[in-house]
Amino acid sequence: MHDPPKILAVDDAPENLEILRTRLVARGYDVITAADGEEGLARARAEAPDLVLLDIMMPKLDGIAVLKELKKDAALRFVPVVLVTAKADTRDVVAGLEAGADDYLTKPFDQAALVARVRSLLRIKELNDLAAAQAARLAEQAEALAAANRSLEERVAAQVGVIERIGRLRRFLPPQLAELVSRDESGTMLDSHRREITVVCCDLRGFTALTETSEPEDVMTVLREYHQTVGELIFRHEGTLERFAGDGVMVIFNDPLPCPDHCSRGVRLALEMRDAMALLGETWRRRGHEIGFGASVALGYATLGEIGFDRRREYTAIGSVVSLAHRLCAAARAGQVLISQRVLAATEPACEATPIGTLELKGFQRPVAAFDAVRWREI
Repeated sequence: MHDPPKILAVDDAPENLEILRTRLVARGYDVITAADGEEGLARARAEAPDLVLLDIMMPKLDGIAVLKELKKDAALRFVPVVLVTAKADTRDVVAGLEAGADDYLTKPFDQAALVARVRSLLRIKELNDLAAAQAARLAEQAEALAAANRSLEERVAAQVGVIERIGRLRRFLPPQLAELVSRDESGTMLDSHRREITVVCCDLRGFTALTETSEPEDVMTVLREYHQTVGELIFRHEGTLERFAGDGVMVIFNDPLPCPDHCSRGVRLALEMRDAMALLGETWRRRGHEIGFGASVALGYATLGEIGFDRRREYTAIGSVVSLAHRLCAAARAGQVLISQRVLAATEPACEATPIGTLELKGFQRPVAAFDAVRWREI
């Protein structure tokens, strides 16, 4: 900002320039003039004014063209521009404002309006210059600090990487497991590998009917309450949350970190989710929603690891044990937790279960023996 502020007036009518110059000089401003668009653009680049008063209708280069050139120039982009026009030139005013002009004046000039607009826009210019100066000083200080603290920046970047990694891991791991995995210096813990796991699947009975008969807001409320209820239990039992897929939930135990009692944890989780959902179901029934809950637990070997691409990755398990858990879950009635024969063998006698016979499950050539887990006995 110049002292006093420098104002460039551009108009092809000498009498208009004289009026502007006389009135503004009387207010203590430094006024420079140009008689056409080309001269005005040249003087703006040479003098770097604090404000431009720009006539629209001029020879050689009209005001709109000059305005566009000013806004292209990085050194002049933030210089306020006031369009000067006759009252009939409404279209030109609109075009000028759309091109970046800050205000406009109509001829003949009203002295009070002229002075008020100039003062207002010069205050904005002063604030803009102050912000630019502060930004420049901050940039210099940041560069000096960066040059003096390269090693510190590297340590901070490494720590940020760990935090981001933990944040990604917490999408499917309990917080304590996420932090352990994030400290895996080899970086191989989430690589593809084969391991015996326990898979817990669950979903809601009557959810499809709910989505067809209820408002979307009600459906989202039910999902939020459901996910909150089962999510807290999953993290409490330190399960790996593979995904939320609508009302479908899949949880893995014994991976990525080994867990010696993974089958027992899976069954206890399924039973606790069943009991918690029974209470939540009562709340839903009072709202008029008839929704049930079914779950399953399967035990077997699977291939596990990260899938996806560099902008989106998920951690998942692939194998027949996953398919078995999903099929058993689909076969479970409301209030049932269906478990496979291997799960029952691994958890007896703590798990009390009732045989329900064999099930013909899609994708399995032979009938599958299934059991309804009733309760968990501490022994």
